[in-house]
Amino acid sequence: MSSNNVILSLRNITKEYPGVVALNDFSLDFYEGEVHALLGENGAGKSTLIKIISGAITPEAGEIVLGDKVFTKMTPYLSRENGIEVIYQEFNLVDSLSAAENIYLGKRNGRFVNYSLMEEEAKELFKQFNIDLDPSQEVESMTTAKRQIVEITKAVSKNARILIMDEPSAPLTVAEVECMFNIVRKLKAKGVTIIYISHRMDEIFKISDRVTVMRDGCYITTKDTKKTNRNELISLMVGRELKQTYPKKSIIPKDIALEVRNLIGNGNEDISFSVKKGEILGVSGLIGAGRTEMARVIFGVEKLESGEILIEGKPVIIKSPSDAINHGIGLIPEDRKTQGCFLEMNIKWNISFTNIKNISKNLIVDRKLEDEDAEKYKNLLNIKTPSVLQMVKNLSGGNQQKVVLAKTLAANSKIIIFDEPTRGIDVGAKQEIYNLMCDLANEGKAIIMISSDMEELLGMSDRIIVLSEGRLTGELQKSEFSQDRILDLASAN
Repeated sequence: MSSNNVILSLRNITKEYPGVVALNDFSLDFYEGEVHALLGENGAGKSTLIKIISGAITPEAGEIVLGDKVFTKMTPYLSRENGIEVIYQEFNLVDSLSAAENIYLGKRNGRFVNYSLMEEEAKELFKQFNIDLDPSQEVESMTTAKRQIVEITKAVSKNARILIMDEPSAPLTVAEVECMFNIVRKLKAKGVTIIYISHRMDEIFKISDRVTVMRDGCYITTKDTKKTNRNELISLMVGRELKQTYPKKSIIPKDIALEVRNLIGNGNEDISFSVKKGEILGVSGLIGAGRTEMARVIFGVEKLESGEILIEGKPVIIKSPSDAINHGIGLIPEDRKTQGCFLEMNIKWNISFTNIKNISKNLIVDRKLEDEDAEKYKNLLNIKTPSVLQMVKNLSGGNQQKVVLAKTLAANSKIIIFDEPTRGIDVGAKQEIYNLMCDLANEGKAIIMISSDMEELLGMSDRIIVLSEGRLTGELQKSEFSQDRILDLASAN
């Protein structure tokens, strides 16, 4: 448990963006050696708060107190000098460097770099996660989950006094999350303070000592984790009661929308399955199973080396994402930051990008149609923004995800692949995404949902297919669903 010695104090922090108060007179104390969870819907101010602590952005007002030092303006250098390390939701790695080089970037003993020693030390750190990751592997060739592991290891290697973790478990499997928790417990025992941001309630109750709830940039309350419960926290977060986690569909899936026969490509071998109109097909598997790789082949990002893709019974040729979009296939990618949307452009531009044909006449964009389209999807998806002209980079993670979804819906996709649809999404936004997926299925659209969240898979799917090491190892009907059975298939050789 924590010592109750205050290691970090935030006093009256205020931060504003154009049209948005991200933090409003926010104050909070963190104790030495505690795991302190921050909860709140996307847009509550959590990411803004940790960026202020780390010196990435500067508040308009307030103080940051570290021991006997008072800062009105933190910088990344001062933050690190005072023992603060951050694992951001968005990766901070150099793609062209290896895992070991990223972990020890900026560190040097003597005039020369001992790469052999550096890789051996990185390998030892990886063992703490029980992950067999090659320290010499370049980051650009890694999956999202492996990149996250490198980020965690990089932060742990710097002997931080305060470690901020922003959705660190989002791309990890159940086993990998437990390994990460073991690291957190070891750090806590050494007196390290962990500020833990997650939307996964089971994690909050499993790992944290205290939990602070934020809403609309304001401090709501702090609770001892053992003295609260899921329903109370959800009510405090969203300010309303959430009655149903997984909505019921009214449609009975019948006709096949998409069929994949003997797919080979991007590391996958001989995968065959189908998804019906009005069906939500769950795709499960451990990290490295080939789920995202399969989706990228179907969407034309990666080459289909062999096999067939059929839409409504007719073979189609998909060599690029443009081909996929023209055939009515949409993809909500796992990494919204680098693959899902254009961060430097506004919401309207992003939504119009994939729908340019439908809002143009004689090669000229109809501005009225474009405006109507943007407003339509802003309202439909409840994108929290003062205007559709807001830059996407200024939105919270959950609202960025909604922009990616808006792009796909605007393109009139009939088959939609959701790759980790609620990764980094708060409980209120999750409910909105689930309701929307259910509505899309009821409209007759076919949904393929790749997810590492077991509860989500079991709650949302009509059927589940399981991949392991690039192969399909099983298919489960609703009546056959069980976590044990899925994990058994996912670990099959």
